[in-house]
Amino acid sequence: MTGSLDARFAAEMGRLLGPDFPPALGVAVSGGGDSMAMLALAHNWARVWGVPLHVVTVDHGLRAESADEAAMVARECALLGHPHDILTWERTGDSTGNLMDAARRARLGLIDGWRGAIDHVLMAHTQDDVAETFVMRLARGAGVDGLAAMAPLRRVEGARGPWHVVRPCLSMGREELRHYVRTLQVPWAEDPTNRDPAYERARIRAQSAALAAVGLDAAALAATATRLARSKEALSLRAAEAAARIVETEPRTGALRIGRDGFAALDRDTQLRLLGGALRWVGGAEYAPRSVPLEALADRLLAGGGGTLAGCEVTCGREVIHVFREFAAVADHVAAPGALWDGRWRLDGPDRAEVRALGQPGWEQALPWRDADTAPPHRRALGLPALWDGGTLLACPALAPGSAEGLSFHPPRGAMTLDAFLLSD
Repeated sequence: MTGSLDARFAAEMGRLLGPDFPPALGVAVSGGGDSMAMLALAHNWARVWGVPLHVVTVDHGLRAESADEAAMVARECALLGHPHDILTWERTGDSTGNLMDAARRARLGLIDGWRGAIDHVLMAHTQDDVAETFVMRLARGAGVDGLAAMAPLRRVEGARGPWHVVRPCLSMGREELRHYVRTLQVPWAEDPTNRDPAYERARIRAQSAALAAVGLDAAALAATATRLARSKEALSLRAAEAAARIVETEPRTGALRIGRDGFAALDRDTQLRLLGGALRWVGGAEYAPRSVPLEALADRLLAGGGGTLAGCEVTCGREVIHVFREFAAVADHVAAPGALWDGRWRLDGPDRAEVRALGQPGWEQALPWRDADTAPPHRRALGLPALWDGGTLLACPALAPGSAEGLSFHPPRGAMTLDAFLLSD
């Protein structure tokens, strides 16, 4: 059975990364059975193909045993001959929200900072993970996007550029991976939170036998999620084609212009997909807003109104719908010159300066020198990046490109258009 799993792993790696494999691969290993099995599979694969592996363990510090588990991974990597690093999550701020989601985001952020020149990092999500996620989202009334299986190759927008999460174990069941590590006598640790009913996923996992008894085992649920992923891809393509026709980017402001009549002519699903994508493109959110507020906003736009959602403001004119950054969402954002501001912009300037939103004070200071012919109107200008020296506005390139010598202006998301963004998701 282990040989079969090695062959399946190799086939999946070839499908996802071949024929020219990356010069090096990252491998994210927690110490659990799934990730330790993936480490062993990747080790056997790498010996054949000659691809260096760099292993990383993120210690979230959520359990007393996590440090020992990270040390176990380090010992196994030393035995296998792969470099290994341990990254520690230093939690700050309010921790009363979704702790598991916060830990996932922290893990991606830490790995992004660790990876260096590595552009592909393996993660050990399994068929059981797909099935459990499907049931969890079904219980919340999710649509096609929520129910679709996680992508085996996912692009991540990192601080220094894009990279990819690679999931080569999505067709493998948890028990067959456990059999693999037992057969090869690979050490692994069992996370007790996997059985803790305080966590939604653990509650769903506890019902897996009952679901399987009525034909809803992990393989059946994952197969449905995979089919829905194909549907999502087709729907995204339709939305991207619509975006290419009716959406224009404003590179100087990071806003989007959507043709009102073209938007009204779209079918409902494409309207919502395009509007949700536009909010994510402008606001930088990882996920589209939930269905109820998104549909309500779409209805207001179709009636000639507007509103705010997901850190964006949306207004409807006679011919154009404008989607732009809401000032309240960026009012407290501050960055040093040359650093990323609001995840989308970089402004260069003197060391004493800082990048903040223009706001009302900046709008008033800019009145004598702003370009009245090309500058955006007041409401859409407030959330724009500007260069400040204390309370003195030095420059706002979107209002007047020549307002300060030596400033450079970097468009959001590498100038990726909305249609390309919808297809990259």
